[in-house]
Parts: sequence; structure tokens; C-alpha cells
Amino acid sequence: MRFLHTADWHIGKKLHGYDLLEEQVDAFQQILTIAKKEQVDAIVVAGDLYDRSVPSVEAIEVFNKMIIEMNLQEKFPVLAISGNHDSSTRLETGGPWFIQSNFHLNTRLDQAFQPVEMENTQFFLLPYFEPISARLYFDNEEIRTIEQAMKEVVTEMKKQFKPDMKHVLVSHFFVAGSEKSDSETKLMVGGLDTVPLSLLESFDYVALGHLHGKNALQAENARYSGSPLKFSLSEMNQKKGVWIVDTKANETTFEFKEITPLRNVIQIEGSFKELTTQEFYESIDRENYLHIQLTDRAVIPNMMNQLRKIYPRVIGVERLFGREVQQKHNETKKEIKTLAPNELVAQFFSDVTGEELTRQQQVWIKENLAEIYQAERGK
Repeated sequence: MRFLHTADWHIGKKLHGYDLLEEQVDAFQQILTIAKKEQVDAIVVAGDLYDRSVPSVEAIEVFNKMIIEMNLQEKFPVLAISGNHDSSTRLETGGPWFIQSNFHLNTRLDQAFQPVEMENTQFFLLPYFEPISARLYFDNEEIRTIEQAMKEVVTEMKKQFKPDMKHVLVSHFFVAGSEKSDSETKLMVGGLDTVPLSLLESFDYVALGHLHGKNALQAENARYSGSPLKFSLSEMNQKKGVWIVDTKANETTFEFKEITPLRNVIQIEGSFKELTTQEFYESIDRENYLHIQLTDRAVIPNMMNQLRKIYPRVIGVERLFGREVQQKHNETKKEIKTLAPNELVAQFFSDVTGEELTRQQQVWIKENLAEIYQAERGK
């Protein structure tokens, strides 16, 4: 059979404060056009349907319209899972009714062991989960990492394999050897959140979500689709699109189909005078999201307001040679030196994930730091 592999829609996500719903609707329409042109038998969405566990009303309305058009109007079977940005509990609402229209949405670990069978293919829909879910499901207290959990998960799935069918895993995690971009905010320390590629060898194709670049992993049987839009400056040069996968009798093949963003993420460089010259700014598409690199050394009063009058979607301004860069760097170093260890960890966590530590996480950090301190004193 032939299916389309996409992921990481992040409906409701903002780019440096700018609403992306219009861009997300446009990207979806392009995906739907590709699905119809390629005459796919199903559409796979590998997690992170929403950007937040509690999405806005506007985001929910947009997502509902997408599903109605894709599944009810165009009659495409949809196979989807929840990602780490989704609320599995909220997404699960309506699941039993969705199946009646061939919309299969898995949000719990136990659902992954009941494959969805279409034509010559078994689809194992494995939503994002924490190790504790596997520890409880398998009643195994030794499961502490995603890698340990996945060994049990794959073993259990293989019990359901039918030898005369192809086997596709749809999941949302970090595969060892993959490369991240700045917009993936899941913190990973010491490889605890990684899965070895060797664990996935039993599947004919692994449709992955979580990382936003299609080239994050180059494996014979596994791919990230990447996000349909560019969500950070680090994704500026990435090609966005979807995979068209064919599970043929003798082999499984996949081909990438590119989509064109409604508004791109680009970087421009120049002095303030150059950037505000009509000849310069009329030579670029000012509707794009722009990161500006300024070459001026002098302080420019009211700089940002003046630039935004010309460039309506400025996502950042970087001083290449100005005094402010070194001054800010020195101030940051001073601030770091004054932080207590637990405050330093909290600051690092916030910088990497864009989120604040929960109260329980703060307790764990304090407890572990206290143990380290006592161990050091005992030496």
C-alpha cells in the first residue's frame, strides 16, 4: 500500500510571538494536495498534533477543520499518535467514535499492541510515553529509561507480526544518532531519552516524529518527516515536506515531497542605513520572518521600532560587531557566577526547554545536590 508520512504539526505554535495558524492551514492544504495527487491509501501523523497540552480555542478549531476535510470529506484513513507536546488525555476524547470513520488515534501505550491492518501492512501506532508507563504495563521495576522500555515494547509488538504482511511502526521519540534543531525543546541528558536504531530493525518502515528536520536521521528503514513549517532560525535551510511510502511485496520505498512555506524564515545582514534604504528592502520579500544581523557599531535609538515599520515580521536582531554583544556576554558570566547550584540548574533547564521547572523537579534537584554535597564532604 501507499501512505503519506507527516508529523509535528504543532497547531497553535507561535514564532517569536507571531501567530502561525495561517501558515499551518496553508501547509496542510499542500499536504492534502500531495496526498490526492499521489493517490495514497492513508495518512500517517507521527505526533505533536498540537503545540501545547492545553491548546487555544483557535488552534482546536483549525485542527478540527483539518481532520474533517482530510478524513470525512476526502475519505483518507488517518493513523495518528499523540506526541510529547500533546495531552494524551484530551486527545483521547472521542477516540472510539473516530475509529468508525477510519481515524485511528492512539494516545496510550497499551493501544500500540493492537495493530491497524490495511491491505498488506500492519501499523503499530506507538504514542509518546514515559518509562513509568512501560514499567507499569509490563510490571517490571527495572525499566527506568526509554531504551529499556522500547526493548520490551518491540518484543511485544513482534508477537503480533503476521509473516505475510509488512510492518510499520509509527512513533515519536529521539533515535540515537539523530540531530536536533533549536525548536525541539525536550531536554535529554545522558541519552536517557534515546532509542538505539538497532531496536527498530524488525520493521519495514519507521515513521518518526519529534525532530523537525527530514535529514535528522538517515536510515534504510526509518525517517523523520520533519515539521511542515520552519519553527526556528536553525531550521532556516531545511526543506519541509512529507514522505510518500510504498510497502511493496519485495521492498519498501519512500520518496520526499517538498512543500513551499507561505512565509519563509530568512536572515539578512547589513548596516542600519542599508537595511532602511528603499532599494535594499524592496529587493527582498518583507512578508517573510526575518532575522537581522546588524553590522553597525554605534547605538541606534529606537532601532527595533524603526526596523519593524519596514519589516513587519522581525524575529530577532543580532549585533555582529557592536559593544552590546560583549557587554551582554560579560554580564551573563557575572550573573552565572552568583547563582546557587540549584538556581544554575533551573536556569539551564529554562534556556534549553523554554519552560520552568515544576515544583517536584525542584525538590528532586535539591535532594540530589544535597547527596552530592554530602558525598564530596565525606571524601
